[in-house]
Amino acid sequence: MKAGKILLALIILLGATLFFSVFVVKEVNQAIVLQFGDPKKIILKPGLNFKIPFIQNVVFLDKRILNLDTPPEEVIASDQKRLIVDAFARFQIIDPLKFYISVGNERVARSRLATIINSRIRNVLGQQELQTLLSQDRSKQMALIQDGVNREAENFGIKIVDVRIKRADLPQANSDAIFRRMQTEREREAKEFRAKGAEMAVTITSTADKEVTVILADAQKKSEIMKGEGDGERNRIFADAFGQDPEFFAFYRAMQAYEKSLIGGETSLILSPDSEFFKFFGNIKPKTE
Repeated sequence: MKAGKILLALIILLGATLFFSVFVVKEVNQAIVLQFGDPKKIILKPGLNFKIPFIQNVVFLDKRILNLDTPPEEVIASDQKRLIVDAFARFQIIDPLKFYISVGNERVARSRLATIINSRIRNVLGQQELQTLLSQDRSKQMALIQDGVNREAENFGIKIVDVRIKRADLPQANSDAIFRRMQTEREREAKEFRAKGAEMAVTITSTADKEVTVILADAQKKSEIMKGEGDGERNRIFADAFGQDPEFFAFYRAMQAYEKSLIGGETSLILSPDSEFFKFFGNIKPKTE
């Protein structure tokens, strides 16, 4: 019975020793085996590995490309214009031993990198004018920033894969002033457009009125000409008719005169009975049964 307990204790001890001796490095990790804090072994490949239990411990580091968002930084350009720059970086741990010795862990590394990146941004962008920072030449400035950060990050066993500016804005006070200036400029342009439009409207209206006057005058002229031609044709016809039968023509003209003079039934004429106007009335004979 006592031997069984001893055997069980040995099995448990052996199992615990084996458990604390084996560790697995995943594909996304790299590992450093430490003995009382001193690095003893660097493991870069994934797989099953062993360590001395209770004496050695393992620190795992990510070997993937990691993202780093830096806090927004105010940059003063060379023309003394202020700009709020929000950047981000992508980095990778390429030397785990140097990384562990210099910064210890990823949290400290991120803090150190953020400081280096913001410092480099102020240094590079501070030598350029605001117009340059907002133009396509900004990519050249980002390359300079990345090179500078990489030189310092090498001391930590880190490689900077990329540095980008997510956003570059003017400070709120400057943005408000620029917005008001742009608004005033747009209002001025709108007034100019309205004034030009009103001027064009007056020009078009006056031109149209002039054309209408000319068209009406031309139509009136043609109308008078046609009326004169009609009157002439009428007179010619009357003259021809008068030449063929003067007595009938005289009678016809007298009938027209009667019609115009006596229209309405309330016209009063005071004329001599033997007036030329009534000569055709004197020839009227009473109707016989």
